[in-house]
Amino acid sequence: MGNLEGRVAIVSGSGRGIGREVALKLAREGAAVVVNDLDPGPATQTAHEITAAGGSAVVCAGSVADPGFAGRFIDTAVEAFGGLDIIVNNAGYTWDSVVQKMTDEQWQTILDVNLTAPFRILRAAQPYIKANPTDYHRKVVNISSVSGVFGNAGQANYGAAKAGVIGLTKTVAKEWGRYRVNVNAVAFGLIITRMTEVTADANATLNIDGRDIRVGVNPDRMAMAATMIPFGRGGRPSEAAGAVYLLCTPESDYINSQCLVVDAGRV
Repeated sequence: MGNLEGRVAIVSGSGRGIGREVALKLAREGAAVVVNDLDPGPATQTAHEITAAGGSAVVCAGSVADPGFAGRFIDTAVEAFGGLDIIVNNAGYTWDSVVQKMTDEQWQTILDVNLTAPFRILRAAQPYIKANPTDYHRKVVNISSVSGVFGNAGQANYGAAKAGVIGLTKTVAKEWGRYRVNVNAVAFGLIITRMTEVTADANATLNIDGRDIRVGVNPDRMAMAATMIPFGRGGRPSEAAGAVYLLCTPESDYINSQCLVVDAGRV
């Protein structure tokens, strides 16, 4: 039996990258998982990997920024697996620009995805959690960033959103303690995903929700960043998932309202 046997988890943005590794890790430890991605294909692939390995998973595809998504996400868990025990608010992306060039659309889009969406998901989950008490601790892990803890040039929108995630975490932790729910955050440093892969193409983009978003890190900048990390490299998504998993386990039952910085000691 895994450490999370019998638990039900929802993981936003789990078709790719860190979210995918979180979903796979929770499933390996026995949790039934609702997999989400903006695109149905990657979500379905992650769910297939889980079920092929003997786990339980269903898909709830769609944009977390859609006002109607949160309720559908919660309902999928309850209808498919009969409960809800773990919430991982992972979905998000960056859309960078220096503050004087940042448009209102850039600002609002990144806040909607990275901050408003987790708020809506938690709000939608509260009635179920209140009405269905447990004799064990439920878990919420909200994904923040070192940009929200320390700031980062070119990321006024993302830094503000991820700082807001920390404030949201600490507030809901105080509100939900009476329900026996641990609410914590993880602030990642450099984790190598499709958004941060090394590329010499200064114009590399990904189409995300109909927008061409610039991605990738210049090789020279990546090499410089690596020299500032004690381990000499960026983290792997599986390593990032390990930090999230720690805060989902029974061993974390007295850890609440914390923001765990996971950056290999860079800052």
